[in-house]
Amino acid sequence: MDLKTFAVVFGTVFVAELGDKTQLATLLFSANGSGGRWQVFTAAAIALVASTALAVLAGGLLGKHLPARYVQVAAGVGFMAIGAWMLLRA
Repeated sequence: MDLKTFAVVFGTVFVAELGDKTQLATLLFSANGSGGRWQVFTAAAIALVASTALAVLAGGLLGKHLPARYVQVAAGVGFMAIGAWMLLRA
């Protein structure tokens, strides 16, 4: 295992996930008290693992057919489009 790659991926995903809508939804479910905190934690953790698995699978498939630069540009354009859409709606 390449620890440098592991640390970069962990740090990037951890910081990106802090305070996003998934975290806020999980916080609200936990604050609601229905089902218990461990149930909320387990369900949220499994959901994040499943969505990450899909992202890794999709990235692996895209990486076999497209240069990484194209995927990076598409992701950047997608983020900017979502940001612009959010600003226009605000």
